[in-house]
Amino acid sequence: MAGKAVHISGDNFKTEVLESQTPALVDFWAPWCGPCKSISPVLDELALEYEDRVKLVKVNVDDNPGVAAQYGVRAIPTLIFFKGGQQVDQITGAVSKAALENALQKIL
Repeated sequence: MAGKAVHISGDNFKTEVLESQTPALVDFWAPWCGPCKSISPVLDELALEYEDRVKLVKVNVDDNPGVAAQYGVRAIPTLIFFKGGQQVDQITGAVSKAALENALQKIL
């Protein structure tokens, strides 16, 4: 991962997230979304800090509307936490790094 969130699509969502042995944080975003842009550097920092413990991936909702719809994403950014292939938490909106770290600690 080298400290950056990995961009995935609906084609590899199952492999990268649901079948992952590592807990995953999925950022549902779009390039035109201001709050998505503001939270992106924080997510890249977390990807580096939690590199060996959490997989951080990004799903562009414009390119992958099916995956977004499957998880009820109606606003972006929406961050969904997965562990063992199951959704365990969700945060909508641009939140602080501390809030994201607290959520990550709960799933680890």
